[in-house]
Amino acid sequence: MAEQMQFDLPYRAAMGREDFFLSPCNAVAVTGIDAWPHWPMAKMILIGPEGAGKTHLAHMFCAQAEATICAARDLSEAQLPNLMEAPAIAIEDCQEIAGDTKREELLFHLHNSAAARHAPLLLTARDKPETWGISLPDLDSRLRQSDLLRLEAPDDAALMAVTVKLAQDRGLSLPASVLHYALPRMERSFTAAMAFVIALDKSALSEGKSPSLSHARAILNDVD
Repeated sequence: MAEQMQFDLPYRAAMGREDFFLSPCNAVAVTGIDAWPHWPMAKMILIGPEGAGKTHLAHMFCAQAEATICAARDLSEAQLPNLMEAPAIAIEDCQEIAGDTKREELLFHLHNSAAARHAPLLLTARDKPETWGISLPDLDSRLRQSDLLRLEAPDDAALMAVTVKLAQDRGLSLPASVLHYALPRMERSFTAAMAFVIALDKSALSEGKSPSLSHARAILNDVD
């Protein structure tokens, strides 16, 4: 059978609170996000590996605090006035602007504006601020003074739930046989789960079939 033409169609990840799977690896971070009205100095840094749920928790914070969200790499002078007037702010992937003098300065001004207004500020990153390599000393010192929430490496329940959610976000229904085969053989990370689901989607789509155990075997054998 000829392979079907593939299209990289956009998909919308479900970011509601009801879509977030609570487990021991993320319970502390979720509790910390819920406590946003009581954050010390009205700011918090949420850290964790790629795909761990930082964006999902950031959107949960935005829903609760009526916050405006922006990726750090997208910070610009044109955006700054609106961000400075927002009742709360979430800035994602802050480690990506390390060494970018202009965006470091913008984040510094945004931080100071939020502090002066007592507007809650959530920053996300893969690790704690001292590892980012921020070159602006005043910004670096303020970031290091922030409290941290950490998303831990996934346990079995969280890894399964995230794999199912990533598949649902792409409109896929995973048979139990696929999950039971794949999870013990995957790298224990959310990034690996994401890569597996994307590969499964493309493989099944190329054949015009639903995801199956044979697709999972082929993908994981390629990884091996």
